[in-house]
Amino acid sequence: MPNTPTESRRVIMRIELLEQAKQEFTGMSDRWGMTQVAISSRLIEWFAEQTDVVQAIILGLYPEEMRPEVTKMILKHIAADKKK
Repeated sequence: MPNTPTESRRVIMRIELLEQAKQEFTGMSDRWGMTQVAISSRLIEWFAEQTDVVQAIILGLYPEEMRPEVTKMILKHIAADKKK
């Protein structure tokens, strides 16, 4: 059955985790009663919606000494957006 314009096409991806991360991930899945696929999908979809600056912080791309300043800058930006 072909996808209609209102249906979202899904893509299957494969990820590689260290054993400790896999154990933690399995624990989250069990605690929340969600499948690991559902958790992964939600996290990746949320991450993709973030700005480049937020993504870079999450990925640890800023040097350690810059992180506090970048964090302050983002919090100011978020606070300004909420006032609008």
